[in-house]
Amino acid sequence: MNFNPLDNNGLVEGFCIIKSIDVKTSSRGDNYLDMMLSDADGEINAKLWRYSKEIHGEYTPNALVKVRGNISPYNGVDQLKIDKIRPAVQSDGVDPADFVKTALYSGEEMFSELYGLADSFEDEDLRKIVCAILEDNRLKLLYWPAAFKLHHAVRSGLMLHTLSIVRLAQNVCKVYPFVDEELLIAGAILHDIAKLSEFEVADTGMATGYSVEGNLLGHLTMGAEVIGKYAEKLGITSNVPVLLKHMCLSHHGEPEFGAAVRPMFIEAELLSELDLMDSRVYEMKEAVEAAQSGEFTGRIWAMENRKLYNHARKDITKETKLF
Repeated sequence: MNFNPLDNNGLVEGFCIIKSIDVKTSSRGDNYLDMMLSDADGEINAKLWRYSKEIHGEYTPNALVKVRGNISPYNGVDQLKIDKIRPAVQSDGVDPADFVKTALYSGEEMFSELYGLADSFEDEDLRKIVCAILEDNRLKLLYWPAAFKLHHAVRSGLMLHTLSIVRLAQNVCKVYPFVDEELLIAGAILHDIAKLSEFEVADTGMATGYSVEGNLLGHLTMGAEVIGKYAEKLGITSNVPVLLKHMCLSHHGEPEFGAAVRPMFIEAELLSELDLMDSRVYEMKEAVEAAQSGEFTGRIWAMENRKLYNHARKDITKETKLF
């Protein structure tokens, strides 16, 4: 977090965006705010103890605020104890967009790369269905995040996650030449397409929650529906839509992780493995970046409550190389 230090004891001040917020009750019966705050450099959990709506005001996700408080470690992870909080005002001269973490590459250049790959497919059915879906969803794809809280939950994160998997797939196909590269890349491009409907996202590119459809159906089922609708619209009668729908429905691998079915052909299995690989490496990188050299992170829920070790043999801050 890019806070300004006010002393040598962890007192800081600065602007940030409320990513999530809950009013909870402490063991003493007092209300407190449990928040996840973020800026372009990262995020931090924050607590405002003995919260009073009348004294402190009301706050919602995606609000830009100014905070002052002390940062100290809690279970191996930095936490901010807030002393003061207020909404940002026009006279502060700050732009909310400057406090949103953004993918290293622009949405435009990543979209252009993915569309160019799809448009070069020799399989006409794959080319038509992928290009049509990309064209119709271009504006959202340019800034949409890939997640609400976990991997690639940044502006243009969906394109970053998608292109990362495509790059992995291209190299896998060099090792395994019997893999249908066009089918694998098409599945990679479309596997998370329904996240455009699963999340509610602000103009800043931050997810603020799940839509009704996202909660009730999830992006795997909705993704298969999107493919089916476009196949019907384009008059595609081959088995291509069925293969792509299966890849959407199975890319979480196991039913316990949300998959409707397990992968039943090589390209579907590879997509599932590459999706898991990219999401986990991203989450691990984010966590290890916050740990000092030779130290462990706190326990991470998304990693089965594992602690991760920063061995510092390589510069963990280096970004994903896609171009």
